[in-house]
Amino acid sequence: MFGSISHTRLLRYAGLFTWAMVGAPLLYTTFVLSRGEEGSSVPTIGPWGWLAYLLFGALYFGLTLRMGRPHRRGVLDYVLMMLLLACSVAVSHFSGSGLGGILMVVAATALPWTLPIPWGIALLAISQAAIAPLYVWWQGFDWPSAILQSMIYVGFCAFSFITGLVARQQTEAREEQRRLNAELRATRALLAESVRVNERTRISRELHDLLGHHLTALSLNLEVAGHLTDGKAAGHVRQAHTLAKLLLTDVREAVSTMREDAAALHVASALKPLAENVPNMVIEMTVPDDLVVADPERAHVLLRSVQEIITNAVRHSGASRLDIRLWRDHGSLILHARDDGRGVEALAPGNGLRGLSERLKQYQGSVVVDTAPGDGFALQLRLPLSDGITQADTLQHMNMGATK
Repeated sequence: MFGSISHTRLLRYAGLFTWAMVGAPLLYTTFVLSRGEEGSSVPTIGPWGWLAYLLFGALYFGLTLRMGRPHRRGVLDYVLMMLLLACSVAVSHFSGSGLGGILMVVAATALPWTLPIPWGIALLAISQAAIAPLYVWWQGFDWPSAILQSMIYVGFCAFSFITGLVARQQTEAREEQRRLNAELRATRALLAESVRVNERTRISRELHDLLGHHLTALSLNLEVAGHLTDGKAAGHVRQAHTLAKLLLTDVREAVSTMREDAAALHVASALKPLAENVPNMVIEMTVPDDLVVADPERAHVLLRSVQEIITNAVRHSGASRLDIRLWRDHGSLILHARDDGRGVEALAPGNGLRGLSERLKQYQGSVVVDTAPGDGFALQLRLPLSDGITQADTLQHMNMGATK
C-alpha cells in the first residue's frame, strides 16, 4: 500500500497524523477532565492555545506541500518556519504540558526541506531553550530536571531533523539520477545517429571506389569491343555497353543519395529525450520534426547546450516550468529557453555557462542571457550552421545545385 506513495508524502502524512494525535489529550483535558469535578486544577489549553495548535497544523500542511519540489526560498520561508516553532512553544505554554515538544519534533522534519541546515539547527536550539522554562513555571520542575526533560526532546528533534535531511538528500540523488538518465538517452540517440551516418558513409564510399571503378573499366572495355566487332556481335556489345553505362549512372545516384541521407542528423529525436522524466519540472520543447544537422560536431554542441540549460534550471533556478524553442534563421540555428524561476539581479556565470559559451565560440556562435529577480531566466543561443543545418527540401536543393 505504501509502495506507491513517495517518501516525502509519507513524511508529510506522518507529521500530520502526529499533530492530530497531540490534539487528543488536549481535547480530553479540555472537555473531560476539566469538567469532571468543580474546582479541578487540570490546566486547559484555552482559546489562544487552540489557536496556536490549529495554526501549527495549517502552517505544517502548507510548508510540507513543497517538500521535494523546487521553490523560491525567501524571507517568507524563514518567517513561516519561526512561526511554526513559536506555535509549538505556545501550545506547551497554554496547555501547561510538554505536548509542544512533540510538535517541535514534527516541525524538525520539515526544517531541512525549508531552510538551510545551519538556520534549521539554530532555530531548533532556540525553540528548545524556550521550552525548558515552561517545565519550571507550569509543572513545578526544578531547573536541572527541566533541562534534562528538554534534552530528551532535543534528542527526538535531532533524530527527526536527520530523518528529514536524509529524505531530502535521497530525493535530490534520485532527481539527479533521472536527469542523468535523460541525458544518457539523448546521448545514446545522438551516438546511434552518428553510427548510422558513419556506416552509410562507409558503404557509399565502398560502392563508389570499388563497384564504380569496375563498372567504369567494364564500360571502357565494352566501348573498345564495340569498335573491334561487327555484325550481330557488335549489336550485343553496344547493348551491353549501354547497360553498363546505365548501371554506372544508377550506382552514382545511389551513392549520392546515401551520402545525402547520411548527412542528416535528426535534431528532434536526439533532443526530446532530454525533456522526459525531469523531476519536479515541466519542460515544453518545440523542435521541428524535419530539422536536421549535417555536422556531428555541431550536433554534439547543440546537445550539450540543451543539457546545460536543463541542468541549470533544475539545480539553481527554483523553476517549475521550462520552455525551449528551436528554429532555423538564415543559415543559423536559434535556441531560446526561458524558465519561471527566481532569476538573479547580477549574473555570475559558472563553469556550465562558461563552457557553453566556449563551445559556441568555436563555431562563431553566441549566447545572450536575460534575467531579473522574480522574472525567471532566459537564454538565447545562435549557432551558425549555414553549411550544416537545413530542412529536407533545402538538402534536395543543395544537392541539385551540386549536380549541376
